[in-house]
Amino acid sequence: MTTVPLNVQDVSSRHDVLQRLRPTAAWALAPAAAVLLAFWLLPLAHLILLGGQRRDGSDSGYWQVLSSAQYLGSLVQTCLLAALVALAALLVGGISGVFLARQQFFGRSALVALLTFPLAFPGVVVGFLVILLAGRQGLFASLGLELAGERWIFAYSLTGLFIGYLYFSIPRVILTVMAACESLDRSLEEAAHSLGAGHWRVVCDVIVPGLAPALVSCGAICFATSMGAFGTAFTLGTRLNVTPVAIYNVFTNYANFTVAAALSVILGAVTWAVLLLARRVAKQSGTVL
Repeated sequence: MTTVPLNVQDVSSRHDVLQRLRPTAAWALAPAAAVLLAFWLLPLAHLILLGGQRRDGSDSGYWQVLSSAQYLGSLVQTCLLAALVALAALLVGGISGVFLARQQFFGRSALVALLTFPLAFPGVVVGFLVILLAGRQGLFASLGLELAGERWIFAYSLTGLFIGYLYFSIPRVILTVMAACESLDRSLEEAAHSLGAGHWRVVCDVIVPGLAPALVSCGAICFATSMGAFGTAFTLGTRLNVTPVAIYNVFTNYANFTVAAALSVILGAVTWAVLLLARRVAKQSGTVL
């Protein structure tokens, strides 16, 4: 194989072209930078400063949140709920995604479309579906009345909220896992089988590590979505002790903008930290693999 040496004149001409393209690229990025500054960075900076203000001689919004058992309990409960939703979605959606990616059968495309259809619903519709399932006049209430003589109602609790969040988290995992399965090297599985590894051994030692970066990233997205989802929680009831509902109550019922801003910033910081950690873990998993 022969290589053609680069001429000094060619290198110089390429450098001149890049120098001419830099102003053009700057002008092309200017609209996006203006939108980012006006509609994201400036409001975020104002929100952060607002959370540190003192209202009527009281402490700052951040200190009120961090020193309140109610707000901290709401944040912890929101984090635990989001973590459980992410784990359950990874378990159910991961198995389903691998199966749908590896198996070909009649009606597969229709089944995938049906499983991912909940992504088209807003949070309010998801909450309404949970009420139809487990509300006071829902299917479980009628079934419990027939079987046990009492209505089974759990739509207006954390259990109902868990089901609602899981409803739109599983489709995300299914789509991500199906896409990740296409990039897996099937020869590694065949080599493991040829060496005497059983089915579950191949799953644990080959398939799961191969899907690890996608699973970590998708789990982080499910966690972040569950942390900030408001429509479903608001539909199921404003008495649920989760942070998005707490922000709404403080903002609308008490007009306490300082505490509402502090809660928003803390919620965003926790979510951002989890996303950053997941990104590093996914990158390390990809490097190791």
